[in-house]
Amino acid sequence: MKILTVLTYYRPHTSGLTIYAERLAEAFAKRGHEVTVLTSHFDKNSPQEEVKNGVRIVRAPVALRISKGVIMPTFGWLAWKYVMENDIVHLHLPQFDAPGFATRARILGKKTILTYHCDLLLPKGLFNKVVNTVVHWQNSSAARLSNHIVTYTQDYADHSAFLSNYKHKLTPILPPVILPSVDQAGMDQFYAKHGLSKTEPGPFIGMATRFASEKGVEILLDALPKILEKFPTAKVLFAGQHLNVMGEQSYFERLIPIINKFEASGHWQFLGNLSPAEMASYYKKINLLVVPSLNSTEAFGLVQIEAMMNNVPCIASSLPGVRRPIQMTGMGLVTPIGDTQALSDAVIEVFSNPTKYQGNVNEIVSTYEPDSIAKKYEELISTL
Repeated sequence: MKILTVLTYYRPHTSGLTIYAERLAEAFAKRGHEVTVLTSHFDKNSPQEEVKNGVRIVRAPVALRISKGVIMPTFGWLAWKYVMENDIVHLHLPQFDAPGFATRARILGKKTILTYHCDLLLPKGLFNKVVNTVVHWQNSSAARLSNHIVTYTQDYADHSAFLSNYKHKLTPILPPVILPSVDQAGMDQFYAKHGLSKTEPGPFIGMATRFASEKGVEILLDALPKILEKFPTAKVLFAGQHLNVMGEQSYFERLIPIINKFEASGHWQFLGNLSPAEMASYYKKINLLVVPSLNSTEAFGLVQIEAMMNNVPCIASSLPGVRRPIQMTGMGLVTPIGDTQALSDAVIEVFSNPTKYQGNVNEIVSTYEPDSIAKKYEELISTL
């Protein structure tokens, strides 16, 4: 089977959506399918075309950036070319270009599957309001034209105003999650690279995400003083891009003075983007992962599963979909959205009773193994 995967940002961009798409594309390739990823050439340091882990990656030239989106003049022509060459078109929403691909697939007699990752909710402002409206309309057009839609959980689907319109062609499939194993040498390399001390007492709070307004960084910052009263040597290790995040500069500038104070006192450290191997080391370092997200742009939180695979408990906002990993495993606590007091209380509770929130690691690894997820997609495709 020939599968065309289309999304605006692919590697080296780092987000839950791109990681999902990469894992699934590579799992398809390992299962013998011919996989092409069509994406934007947003990073000029990456090749315009390459084959990586069995997946052909084609990056269209970018002429202009608008907010978090890009303008690619040749994308329409490339759409005809690659839709024609493949059997299945797999689109990852939210995506501005999705209806164009779905339309071409209809015309050329190809099947289209959408994976709906989350709602797009940009920060307040007239321009962002226009962008939100346009992308929502584009997503709706693509959904109507598609043969089927996949979402992460039924919980998210049940609470999504968008997905409620397409219940007749909607299937929940859990996301693919995998991490490489790491040995002591890898851990030592991780410590050395990021200047981490093996003798720091901790405990360590992990937050692994882009520095973006929907991620709720300020909720953790506001909760930290109360946490430090109980655990005065606690420290936040923030993994993920925090500098020059597209569309988030004002948010970063608002919070960085507070973060600088915690950094100066040894209670906060930025680690930057981490490779998969470094993430495996990261989870072995932290004692707890927090996901204090604020709105439906977060639909699950893949990092929760990565943490749980290392028997690290999590605390997450009670957002549809985001709360499901904890509810399914019992490995942590769910707190009200944006509730600083509840977050600090939950962190103190988990740190005080760590063994209470451990789970069945082997079962979690098996459930989210990318090959198993790719097989579920194959079963869905066979019904089309």
